[in-house]
Amino acid sequence: MATSNPAPADKRAVFFFDIDNCLYPKSLRIHNHMSVLIDKYFETHLGISQAEAYELHMKYYTQYGLAIEGLVRHHKVDPLDYNQKVDDALPLEDIIKPNPTLRKLLEDLDTDKVRPWLLTNAYVTHGRRVVKLLGVDDLFEGLTYCDYGAEKFVCKPSTEMFMKAMQEAGVDDIKSCYFVDDSALNVKAARALGWSSVHLLEDAEPKHADEPREMQIRDLEDLRNIFPQFFKSSS
Repeated sequence: MATSNPAPADKRAVFFFDIDNCLYPKSLRIHNHMSVLIDKYFETHLGISQAEAYELHMKYYTQYGLAIEGLVRHHKVDPLDYNQKVDDALPLEDIIKPNPTLRKLLEDLDTDKVRPWLLTNAYVTHGRRVVKLLGVDDLFEGLTYCDYGAEKFVCKPSTEMFMKAMQEAGVDDIKSCYFVDDSALNVKAARALGWSSVHLLEDAEPKHADEPREMQIRDLEDLRNIFPQFFKSSS
């Protein structure tokens, strides 16, 4: 699977898949494990209380889409050290197992028409680790990730991140970009750019009144009904 290298021109559409809480369900509560580690990192490196750490974590997540961007921007934290102590410290091997249903869905994509591509705000090590544990790492043609090692890194929902994904996937036509993510902010930003964007909701989450209802789904399997042209068989 390629990572962050511009691809040669390809006329096929590209389907960008978010990774966390999208390829696996939120019910695995990986975000909860991550939040504990993030708050601990804030406490340790900024010398603040647990309550202050949580408040600042939420503030930066809301402002920038990633807590780490706020830490780097305002506190000069080494993002690779953060990645090692947060994302790479998650006990994913104890939580994520191979998902045959997800694999079957991805295998059923008609790759003569569309290229599956990963688009994550995580660093490359975390992204690769998750899809390998899910047993689907061989089914994506590439991975666009938030490069914590870059002098200036970008992440969803910034326009720069979506343009970065297009460049790396080798697609220059906005209308050839399709996207699924569990984040309303990310979906809204991609949709504003012109991508055909689908919002993945958990069963307990209410649908969003300001989004097209047909572009809000409860299960990745529902992508077959929205984009039947990209699948070799129907649901």
